[in-house]
Formats: sequence, C-alpha cells, structure tokens
Amino acid sequence: MRQIVFFLEEPSAEGMLKGVLPKILPKTITPRFVVFEGKQDLEKRLPLRLRAWRQPDTLFVVMRDQDSGDCTTIKRGLVKKCTDSGKPAALVRIACRELESFYLGDLKAVSEAIGPANIEKHKNKAKFRNPDTLTNPSQELKKLAPSYQKVSGSREIGPMLDLDNNKSPSFNALINGVLRLTGC
Repeated sequence: MRQIVFFLEEPSAEGMLKGVLPKILPKTITPRFVVFEGKQDLEKRLPLRLRAWRQPDTLFVVMRDQDSGDCTTIKRGLVKKCTDSGKPAALVRIACRELESFYLGDLKAVSEAIGPANIEKHKNKAKFRNPDTLTNPSQELKKLAPSYQKVSGSREIGPMLDLDNNKSPSFNALINGVLRLTGC
C-alpha cells in the first residue's frame, strides 16, 4: 500500500484535507499528515523530516499559506528545500492568501457545513469570484459566517467542498496536483 504524506503549517489544513481526500484518493493510497507549528516551523524542520523519511514509494505534498509573502518566492524556496532534501518530486502548493480562500470559493459548502443558510447568495459578488485575490480571507469568512472557527470549521467544511466547482484557483491547483501526483 502506498502513502501520501502532507507536510502542513497548521492543524486546520489537516482538518480540511481529511474531508477532501476521501473523494479523490483510491483506497490503495493512505494519507498521512505531518503538522507543524506555523510556517516558520515548517520551513525550518521540513528538510530534516524529508531527509529522514525512509519508507519507499511515498508521495509528498507540502502546503502552506501565502499570507503577505510573494507566492512565487515562497514556492521556489519550498521546492528548493524538497530538492535539496532528496525529494525533488514533492508537490508544493500555496494557499493564496490563506486556507480560508478555499472555503470562500465554495460558499455553498460553508452554508451547508456551518451556516448561515443565506451565505450562498454572496457567491456572485465580485470579491468572491476569485477569492485568492482577497487580502484577508479569514476575516471575510468570519464576516459571512460568524460561527467559523479555524480548526473545527475546516473539519466541517472540508467534506462539503465541491471539487468541481470551487472558485479558488489555489484550491483547484492543489486538487489537480494531488490527482496528477497519485495518477488518479
């Protein structure tokens, strides 16, 4: 049995992925999660964790938020860390600006998971047509869904996300990348 290991900057990403991955991964690939304590911890400890990984036939995905940094620079740095650690085939994905962009890309999922019921009516507003361009997606999500909590909200929203109709380009890049990496 093969495995795919996700190196993540925060527990909320794990919660979301646990809801999404069963929709795309075959039963022959087991997901594992290595969750760091923020992006600095991920950047610092990633090379050591990659070099120490000894199980053959393992696929790797590194995911972190862009926040206020330059997406291209962040990705280039993470790709270099993976390559220098002997894992050049690792998939690196950046959530533009934050993980919450993924949720704002599918307001129906947010509505179904945590409410309120009328949230979906905002999906055609200009700022939600490409949520990756929002400066502070978590703040925008909190305005629309005041009950949203980062970890529990991610666990609840993840299974509801529509993989074919999400308006977040970075979410779509993650899903397509995982599908390509796994050959699914």
